[in-house]
Order: sequence, then C-alpha cells, then structure tokens
Amino acid sequence: MSSGYQPTSALGRIVHEFEETAIAVILGLMTIITFINVVLRYGFNTGLIWGLEAVTFLFAWLVLFGMSYAVKVTAHLGVDAVINLFSSPVRRVIALVASAICIFYAMLLLKGAWDYWAPFAGLDATSGRWFPTGFENSRDQAWYSAVDLPMPEWLRFIEASMNEGEAYEKLPRFIPYVMLPIGMALLLFRFIQAGVRIFTGVSTSLIVSHEAEDDIEAVKHMNAGD
Repeated sequence: MSSGYQPTSALGRIVHEFEETAIAVILGLMTIITFINVVLRYGFNTGLIWGLEAVTFLFAWLVLFGMSYAVKVTAHLGVDAVINLFSSPVRRVIALVASAICIFYAMLLLKGAWDYWAPFAGLDATSGRWFPTGFENSRDQAWYSAVDLPMPEWLRFIEASMNEGEAYEKLPRFIPYVMLPIGMALLLFRFIQAGVRIFTGVSTSLIVSHEAEDDIEAVKHMNAGD
C-alpha cells in the first residue's frame, strides 16, 4: 500500500505503520458493517439502523486520512507529459511552485475545517477571511448529535463539559467530524514535507510518475519463463 515508500527512521517507521494500520482498520470496519447489514437485511429482514451512517463517516475518515498518506508516499496521480518536456532544473522549479500552491490551499482547507468543526465542539471559530487573525465567538452547537449512531456508555463523561450536563441520545457530531481539522492538518504537514523533499533534491515531484511502467516492471519477472 506504500507505493515503494520506505521510512528512514524509527519514528518514521512507527508513524508509517500506524497510518497503514489505521487505513486497513477503517476499510475492515466498513466491510464488516456492510456485510453484516446485508446478511441481516436479506436473511432476517432486519439490519443495523446505524450501519449506513457509520459507514458514511468511516468512508469520510478514509478519504480525509488517506489523502495525506497518498501525498507522503507520492501516490496521487497526475499528468506529467508536458512537465517532462522541460529540463530538470525547470521541472524542479515547477514542482516547487506546485508544492507552494498546495501548501497555501491546504492552509485554507485547515482554516475552513476548523471553523466548521469548532462550533460542534463548543469552541470558537477563527476570525479573518483567508488567514486566522484570532478567534471570534461562535454559536455553541455541541448539542448536535448523529442521526442513528448510538452514544457509547464509556463516552458519557464528556456530557458534563460538552452538553451542559444533558445526556446525549446519539453520538455527538463533533466526534466523527473531528477528522476534518485532523485530516487537513495532516495534509498541510505532508505538503510541507513534500515541498522540503523537492527543495533538498530528495524528491522530484508531488505526484506518482510513470506508474504504469513501474507496475509492468514489478510483474515482469512473472512472465520471464514464457
């Protein structure tokens, strides 16, 4: 799943294993919940009422978490036919400009993600149209909850501080929505890392190049005896 990426430090290996494990767990949970729901629906004429909502949130987590992972391992697809017409120094400049644009865009996404999520967590959104200039009072929306997802009993301790002592009937929305700012922060961090790699000459692009040729080379040995 790592597209040939190999971490170079112990911390890097731990983080890399954690990311791949998290992605695998999310995929596994989506598959298990969907499978159980299909069996219950067609076999017993019932189902998990919260199953669809759970899978929807898990899929959102997979996308938001996976896009930063794909930046790290250079797995995002792109068209480099025009870029390859230029010399290596020019391609490096283009890659640096592209990484700067991506970093700027990720910063905007992070601000927007925080401003959207913060009221659900009883926190303040940032002020400023493009860049955070501080915090401004936001309407507390911590009482919003999911439609069907039940509230786990072991999370009841948050009710005193998040819902003015009122009990949640369903899972509060700030919990599944927290992946928005986390995912955008990870994306920004990975784009900065990618920009540093390009600047230092470790990497040459933000995207995977010639993935078809790489895949052919990877399986070439399988046809060697034909």
